[in-house]
Amino acid sequence: MDWMILPYKRYADFEGRSQRMEYWMFTLFYLIVAAILAAIMIAGIPAQESIGQYDGGGQAEPGVLFWIGLGLLAIFVLGSIIPSIAVGVRRLHDQDKTGWLYLISFVPYVGGLIFLVLMCLDGTHGPNSYGEDPKDPGAQSVFE
Repeated sequence: MDWMILPYKRYADFEGRSQRMEYWMFTLFYLIVAAILAAIMIAGIPAQESIGQYDGGGQAEPGVLFWIGLGLLAIFVLGSIIPSIAVGVRRLHDQDKTGWLYLISFVPYVGGLIFLVLMCLDGTHGPNSYGEDPKDPGAQSVFE
């Protein structure tokens, strides 16, 4: 659980490096919470067979639970944008790449796939231009 909330502790920290574990555990946490909130929203939509409030078009109106789930989902997504970008940038730093490479994820169709591959790659071993190795911060290079 510590890995999942670490990006929230380092909320807007774009410096340094992050391991793959930190990125993927944050992504898993994000997807789990979003799925739970989406399930709450779906639970707030009445079934067509149920007798309830209907508007003039014959469509069931969403209940209170739907709007609570939608509000919580909106707050969660908006609150997670900055940590998501920050952990992605730190993950790129771990590979000794510039954080501006994060913008490739906005390229339609292939950008997200390229970014996914980059997030799966291992970081550089030992210190790089963005800081110490997060896997082994006390290790020294043999050739120094």
